[in-house]
Amino acid sequence: MRHLRTVAIACATLMLAGAARAEIKTQWIDYRQGDTPLRGYLAYDDAIKDKRPGVLLVHRRDGMTPLTLANAEMVAKLGYVVFAPDIFGLLPKTEEESKAQSAKFNNDRPLMRARAQAGLDILRNNPMVDQARIAVLGYCFGGTTAVELAETGAPIVGTVTIHGSFRDFQHDAAKNIHGRMLILHGAEDPVAPLSEVNLLIEDLRAAKIGWQLELYSGTKHGFSTPRNPDEERANTQSQGAMARFFKEVFGS
Repeated sequence: MRHLRTVAIACATLMLAGAARAEIKTQWIDYRQGDTPLRGYLAYDDAIKDKRPGVLLVHRRDGMTPLTLANAEMVAKLGYVVFAPDIFGLLPKTEEESKAQSAKFNNDRPLMRARAQAGLDILRNNPMVDQARIAVLGYCFGGTTAVELAETGAPIVGTVTIHGSFRDFQHDAAKNIHGRMLILHGAEDPVAPLSEVNLLIEDLRAAKIGWQLELYSGTKHGFSTPRNPDEERANTQSQGAMARFFKEVFGS
């Protein structure tokens, strides 16, 4: 028994040492969509040597902020290669600029899809990524972008939106979606009210796409930067739901 305890302690020590050596590596990647230069953010655990699932993480309407980078690193800690594409091509400096940029792309869906596809191409071509296991995650404006990309028939296994916006989709385009969709949403969201969410769900039902909706009471838009206890709960629970969903669709 003493020998077994010694072996167990040694194994635990080695596991902890391995965990300590694991580190989230990050780098900026320059790429282009057409003639537009873009700069995305890559995050991954360098302790994993085999190919692994990839997650395309699309930013909120405030663009490639430190929060977007932190979210990419958070998802990378789950064991995935994460690429956050730069949809805007610039970092908005004010709320007015954020609104103007999101409006520009909301009013030009072909450009929105092209920017998202350019980011997906970078992720798919990364040698660490298993191309058969890629999902898309979008926050806020990124939720709209994630759905638009999925509706192009992109080769993905799942889509997650966190306090996304859902308007002006082509109703018959949902039939092109591959994989399931998870919608994590605030029940009191004035920016994307439940009537808007229901329109997307109707499209998914008509197309017989697998979907799941989690609603968080007392929660408004942008709860990934919580402002009260209800939104703190929603943020924590949405992160857990996202992690479970990825594990299910990636089969790991």
